[in-house]
Amino acid sequence: MTIETKIPDEHIDMFYRLYEREFGALRTKAIARQVLHAEEFREEMVDPRVHKHVARTGTGEPIGVTTLTRHLATVPWISPEYFAARYPEHAARDAIYYAGFTVVASTARQGAAFHAMIESVVRVLVAERATVGWDICSYNNARFSFADSIRAVLDEQANVEIAVEDSQTYYAARFTGDGATKGG
Repeated sequence: MTIETKIPDEHIDMFYRLYEREFGALRTKAIARQVLHAEEFREEMVDPRVHKHVARTGTGEPIGVTTLTRHLATVPWISPEYFAARYPEHAARDAIYYAGFTVVASTARQGAAFHAMIESVVRVLVAERATVGWDICSYNNARFSFADSIRAVLDEQANVEIAVEDSQTYYAARFTGDGATKGG
């Protein structure tokens, strides 16, 4: 396990291949975009405000990465103001974090990589008595029970209170018929 502030340019493609291999299918599984574009991913990998908790094999190949930041403006899909209003004491101490994504190679999911990355993140959060937010799409919760898995790992590692903070439901309307509108 390492915590890196910047992934070297020559290694970013290797990390992106892992990310794309494990997350790519979410493009058709969730309405909200779950997969960063290659350039967005690259920006996150070189942004020193986003810490990368990296699990590697013995040969140095990355098999997992979790992103964690206290610079909430680096996460375009959340509202930093929400967290500051909800957790003013933590905001005053600069102790509000967001976990952007956790990806683990499918070949390593039953191993220690996921636990090691979460343990690395938890050490940071416990040391700062922090608050952390994250999101999980309904597909990943229904298919893989990610929320339950994360709760179990966090409960193993720290005294922590976990709550659902918000949700958003997406709708679609499919118009049928001959194209005529009603009443007109």
